[in-house]
Amino acid sequence: MISKFDSLYAGHVDMDNVGYGGTAVNDRRFSNEYLVTTYDKAQAIAQMMDEQGYDTFWLAEHHFQPEGYECIPNVLLLALHLTHLTQRLRIGCGFNIAPMWHPLRLAEDFATVDVLTGGRVIFGVGRGYHTREIETFGSPLLDQAANRDLFEEQVEIIFKSFREESFSHHGQYYTLPPNVPYRGYELKELTLVPRPLRQPVECWQPIQSASPRALDFMAKHGIKGIIGGGVAEGGAMHKVVEGYRDAVIRTGRDAQLGTDLSFGFHFHLAPTREQAIREAAPWFEENLKMFGPLRLVRALSDQQIADMGDPAKAPAAGLPSLQQAVDAGGFFCGPPELIIEQLQAVEARYPGVERVSVSHPVGTPQQVIVEQLEWFARDVMPAFKDRESAMASAD
Repeated sequence: MISKFDSLYAGHVDMDNVGYGGTAVNDRRFSNEYLVTTYDKAQAIAQMMDEQGYDTFWLAEHHFQPEGYECIPNVLLLALHLTHLTQRLRIGCGFNIAPMWHPLRLAEDFATVDVLTGGRVIFGVGRGYHTREIETFGSPLLDQAANRDLFEEQVEIIFKSFREESFSHHGQYYTLPPNVPYRGYELKELTLVPRPLRQPVECWQPIQSASPRALDFMAKHGIKGIIGGGVAEGGAMHKVVEGYRDAVIRTGRDAQLGTDLSFGFHFHLAPTREQAIREAAPWFEENLKMFGPLRLVRALSDQQIADMGDPAKAPAAGLPSLQQAVDAGGFFCGPPELIIEQLQAVEARYPGVERVSVSHPVGTPQQVIVEQLEWFARDVMPAFKDRESAMASAD
């Protein structure tokens, strides 16, 4: 039963001339002074969400993007700052990209934030999808097999360092500690200082490939999954939900469809479905222009991806439309009562789901995001939260 509402903000600045016929992604360049407005934008969204009763504000780690789409290089630093400006809102790492970190530096930084914020920051890990980021930091991405091997070893180290008072690790990529003398003895084990105070550490990961190996790895470590929103093709993909449930069951734990998953949706409220589609279409298209060439939208052909980069060709290239995304159920458009019906349908199909994330495509202006999330909190969330309160009172 849905009871928690989140939103994701990957750090995009306000943009003009968006959509298939607008400025090409690779032609966008913003000044440093404008790129840093992402922090004021994050603050405005977080403070509004805190006031309106949202559960978690998810942030994404990205690097080297003068185009202005994803401009938060250190989620943990920003999360710590935002907890000082809010009262109860949790801040989610959606996600720390492990291959761009030494695993013990990431573990230390999260543990420090866990201590300083009283547990209001949620841990999250991902493998990454930008070659410009991952390969620049010296880790593999073009070699997907090596990327996954590295990621899995890093996560093993992180969880070991979280839960064990002292530990060692000997793997393909890391030998921890190194075999060196230290202050009169041979170094054999390490202790993370500090370790997170809240154990076991709650951890989330995006589900993209949904391979059995990936899902079994998540289930083994109790990692929860986020499906849809952002780069995803839309909504809760049924086979992925089934695959995650089955992976959890293989570990010997019980699970329903939707257990330990968050379903992400882009949305736009308006008095009618048609008006909402008309207003949100340029931002939907800008989002696809950004993520399509990264091969995160499987339905696109090579020719369509090439045409995306040319504003003269893109509008007539047969690219996906917001109307199609709305019809498929991955993007919610319309009045509040319609969104409520759609979320109730999600509940009916996936009885284990408790958390949904409602967000906006890259390039959506701050004013629109704030107004939309306020409207959603006022006219959609009570249909679920008031029901939860009534059930609690009855108990």
